[in-house]
Amino acid sequence: MNNAIPVRRNSSTTDLVYTALGAVLIAVCSWISIPTTVPFTMQTFAVFFVLLTLGGKRGTLAVIVYVLLGAVGIPVFAQFASGIGVLLGSTGGYIVGFVFTGLIYWLAAGIFGKKRWVQIASLLLGTAVMYTFGTAWFLMVYARTGQAVGIGAALAWCVIPFIVPDLIKMALAFMIARRLGPVLKM
Repeated sequence: MNNAIPVRRNSSTTDLVYTALGAVLIAVCSWISIPTTVPFTMQTFAVFFVLLTLGGKRGTLAVIVYVLLGAVGIPVFAQFASGIGVLLGSTGGYIVGFVFTGLIYWLAAGIFGKKRWVQIASLLLGTAVMYTFGTAWFLMVYARTGQAVGIGAALAWCVIPFIVPDLIKMALAFMIARRLGPVLKM
């Protein structure tokens, strides 16, 4: 006979803890980088993984917390960078674009549920929107400095080299999330 008193989980505390852990994971993964003009990091892997394991709401909030932490000066961005200057710089649009990826994932899951095809499609669409926003931002920043860069050059520097690595990171995030999801009991 089980005489245990049922314990009610405080969902707001749980949400805060998971959101904070998601933001920390994104930060740690952003520090794992191969420095180039636009660094190759594990940041996108972490964004995908956090969304898949925490869900749209918690995952998107974790991304927003991550961006805000970096904006206020905590060195959470690639190469331990931080500050509003990073977000206003040439690669800042890609960082802000992670929020769009989260919002698209959250919206799609809310409308269509957590089916595998919905997760894949929403992450692919979110990544395309992140690339689009980041590239537009990149072009705008360069135009303001008087160093106009064409769309072809921007895509060659900031998007094309990252497509295959990001698809691999997405697949890796799916594989790990599938294994950890049941353990985390999200």
